[in-house]
Amino acid sequence: MRTTLPLLIGLLISFSAIGQNGNLSGYVLFDNNTPALGASIVLSNETMKKDISTGISGEFIFKNLDYGDYTLEIHSLNAKSKTVHTKVDANTNTINVVLELTDHQDLQEVLVQTKTEKRKIEDEGFAVNVIETKEASIRNIQTNELLNTTVGVKIRQNGGLGSNVQYSLNGLSGSAVRIFIDGIPISTYGSSFSLNSIPPSMIKRIEVYKGVVPGHLADDALGGAINIVLHNSTKTNFNASVSYGSFNTLQTSVNGLYRFDKSGFTVKASGFHNYSDNDYKVWGGQVKVTGLGGVQTPITARRFNDAYRSTGGMAQVGFTNVTWADQFFIGMTASDNYKEIQHGAFMTIMPYKNRYMESDAMLSNLTYKKENLFTEGLDVSINGLYGKRNRVVSDTLAWAYAWNGERAIDYEGNEYQYSWGSQQEKEEYGPILNHINRNVASIRTGASYAINKHHKVLLNHVYSSIDRKDRDDYASDLENTFTGTRELRKNIFSATYELNAFENKLKASVFGKYYQQKTINIDPYVDQNTGEIQDDITRANTTNEGYGFAFSYAIHPNITILTSAEKAIRLPNETEVFGNDGDNVVANPSINPEQSKNYNFGFRLGTFSLKKHDFTFATNLFTRNIKDRIGLPIERTPDEVLILYENQGHGTSKGIDAQFNYTYNKNFAFNFNLSRFDLKVVNRGVEIDVPNTPFFTMNSNFRYSLNNVFQKHSALNLFYTLYFTDEFSYIPPQGNNTTGNEFFNVPQQLAQDFGLSYAFPNQKFVVSFDVKNIFNEALYDNLRVQKPGRAFYLKLNYFINKS
Repeated sequence: MRTTLPLLIGLLISFSAIGQNGNLSGYVLFDNNTPALGASIVLSNETMKKDISTGISGEFIFKNLDYGDYTLEIHSLNAKSKTVHTKVDANTNTINVVLELTDHQDLQEVLVQTKTEKRKIEDEGFAVNVIETKEASIRNIQTNELLNTTVGVKIRQNGGLGSNVQYSLNGLSGSAVRIFIDGIPISTYGSSFSLNSIPPSMIKRIEVYKGVVPGHLADDALGGAINIVLHNSTKTNFNASVSYGSFNTLQTSVNGLYRFDKSGFTVKASGFHNYSDNDYKVWGGQVKVTGLGGVQTPITARRFNDAYRSTGGMAQVGFTNVTWADQFFIGMTASDNYKEIQHGAFMTIMPYKNRYMESDAMLSNLTYKKENLFTEGLDVSINGLYGKRNRVVSDTLAWAYAWNGERAIDYEGNEYQYSWGSQQEKEEYGPILNHINRNVASIRTGASYAINKHHKVLLNHVYSSIDRKDRDDYASDLENTFTGTRELRKNIFSATYELNAFENKLKASVFGKYYQQKTINIDPYVDQNTGEIQDDITRANTTNEGYGFAFSYAIHPNITILTSAEKAIRLPNETEVFGNDGDNVVANPSINPEQSKNYNFGFRLGTFSLKKHDFTFATNLFTRNIKDRIGLPIERTPDEVLILYENQGHGTSKGIDAQFNYTYNKNFAFNFNLSRFDLKVVNRGVEIDVPNTPFFTMNSNFRYSLNNVFQKHSALNLFYTLYFTDEFSYIPPQGNNTTGNEFFNVPQQLAQDFGLSYAFPNQKFVVSFDVKNIFNEALYDNLRVQKPGRAFYLKLNYFINKS
């Protein structure tokens, strides 16, 4: 990587464009100088036609246009339509359009027969949901909360802000689901950089692929993938937000971009800071205090060792919309977090005190993107990352503590300490100050060539590596000398062919994937003959192949059938192979890759319009046939604090997703979705339900918009969201006649949130207020770990955009 990145930079800078073409960009504003978010723009001339929607700041850009005259048709639900003429005769061309606001619109004016980016992606045949973040960006809502309202998605979070999060898609979760930021695996950035660190205001859309993942996201995403697409506007802009609420929770973010129009030189940066005491109340289960004589008394307690802090940012410099690159950036990403650990995998009767984890990352990055490189239809992209990630886990306090935050007492009332000298309730651990230092690298390359409007081929490759060294400050120098190093190398290649036929009614994608992973364990030892320290090197190399397809056909403009299938591979990750003390994970170097044959079949109806009413309905049937499923052991007890990932055997997941959307007069919206499935695995020769998995979930949300409230050209939005999760057990079935099973059940849950946002007339300042878990219900997730109760949050947003 040390020689590769400079070589790539040199090659990329030397590229020059061929042909006379340029970019057309600008802003669409209302006549009160506010951005026209979501306005539809159709660009055309005698030989071509393109369409696009404006972003959150009213920005738009059309790239690689031939020199000549063009017509722009701009439509918005809030203003009169407008047609303007312009010319492209330079590399960079700009035009700003002002629309006249109206109180009433003629629907025929805004009936534009074009597809949004969301609809285009959802028409490709994959079981995919596209989440647009225009409304969420101004609310006090985290990215994970936004995902949790999506059909087929269940966020598994062990507690409050900063706690461990897993993403479940149709029942498959953990590392079976891969998370990407603009196509780059988020795991590269480390634990100090998470989805909740990215405010929705920075996100353009979220793509959720269930089961079958397209080839351009080249990774071992067996259960699905979540791709976060960030705003890529090249216009000067600035956004800042701050939120404060219950449990002393503070969340701030800032991001901005400045571009020099003449040279194309661009500087952009973003940063965030999050903090929470997470001292919410918990009760029930093992939340008890042991008194004299060993008498246990249930109490309501506040979590006292669960604080979280994360800080990070990214700075990049480069060029945008120049002849040799649409985007070329080099920069740095840095992040740091601190997380106190209240308990192990379960909420045991003896919580932790002063056990915590810290991590940081410092990564250099390179981005290059160019459409129509050398020839029309050839697009290339390169993303590289290289740097260091460090993590430390501290557990050095020997005193035992109870849920009231005070030292625990024994049968006779005496305070006592653990004989092994730490909170971790395993004698073989003892006090630790364990460091994990990693050198990480990742490079993702992609090339696509559109042969013509019907045929396209894509080639993608991702390489990633981790070099890991562990050290414990409480171990002796001799013990640390003999601590081994761990290396992991991964290559994934994919090739895709796309077909578009019958006037865009038929869309098909066929792809193949090749997976290769190598692990290296280097363990020092003393040679008995020479007395010298030698290295015992163990290598493992795994290769697999996968393949799949996606197909869609529009029977009618508003009726589309979709089907997809894939043989998918999921390679064990670093934590599952090498272990991780911070997450109480034990190493399992013999774990095998997970395989699955995934199938989807569904259809979408709509959007159907009847006067002021719009309806959309979609459903998807799915099945997953899993071999060597990787997960936690089936047989577990509530007093376990350590986790070992293992191959559980063969399993199946079968179910259905369905969603319904309704809007009235463009200012009232209702969404309802449900997901029901069975997830089974063979345990000791018997097929059982996989424990710790909710099989039935439903979500519903309402939005109502009011204009000109208190002030002209202001906007008030009201939101209500409901989450339903059916009862499930976190241990395997124990038989119908077994008593006490209810202790291991996670009860049926109904959570409700309410929020409002108010945009001031200039649209530069937005304030929002949210109430989470309105009725203070007891909410749980993984292994019945309790989540926060009722909470209140206030958020302020401020936008500046260059017009």
